[in-house]
Amino acid sequence: MPEVPLDFPRAFVEFPDPADDERLFRCDLTWLTSSWTCIFGSGCHGILKSRPDDGCCSLGAHFSDKADEKRVMGFAKKLTRDDWQLHGTKKLVDKDEDGARKTRVVDGACVFLNRPGFAGGAGCALHGYALRTGRHPLETKPDVCWQLPIRRSFDHVERTDGTQVLVVTIAEYDRRGWGPGGHDLNWYCSGNTEAHVGKEPVYVSNGPELVELMGRPAYDALVGHCETHLARLPVVAPHPADATPKRPKRR
Repeated sequence: MPEVPLDFPRAFVEFPDPADDERLFRCDLTWLTSSWTCIFGSGCHGILKSRPDDGCCSLGAHFSDKADEKRVMGFAKKLTRDDWQLHGTKKLVDKDEDGARKTRVVDGACVFLNRPGFAGGAGCALHGYALRTGRHPLETKPDVCWQLPIRRSFDHVERTDGTQVLVVTIAEYDRRGWGPGGHDLNWYCSGNTEAHVGKEPVYVSNGPELVELMGRPAYDALVGHCETHLARLPVVAPHPADATPKRPKRR
């Protein structure tokens, strides 16, 4: 069973943001303690059947806002011919049918995707540049690219006593996260057993991304909840794509 069903029991934890009294985090422990890892270039089948080498880069990346686009375009200017197969391409940004701005698709994939056989290495040119210059890829790539497949959503909730709180949910970006079209993707990694082969649980392997999404105080609190969850015997609501739940490391 390579890909598990979308609906299965999950364990969530809610806790107040240590840095903001008006914010509450709701985190999917089942996902964050799973052994998912990106397997681009090591078994990823790609979201489009006709382009298995693209991974999830076939459709281009939507920018979250103007600041996201400005940051990415700044790093695009730093890329050299050794970094980027399509170096010299003039138009880097396009609009989708709804007018939303995104990276341009060239010859079937994101303009920043280096194809197999490129001397500088296949994969995202922005990602490769980050690794080459000692940066983390979250600094150079569009927000949606470094966040996937973690999904952060916001919900303003009015409680029964009339008080309000911002609930920030940190969870798995599964097929449904892409809208109706998500069900048409050829292959998707977050619920696929082939991608649940990481040596560390997601909350550890994607620690920098979670710190960026949550803030350090909230992430530190999350680590404690994840460790408690994994220490339970048996583990409550493990991710069904995991062969063996990962145990937390001693801090």
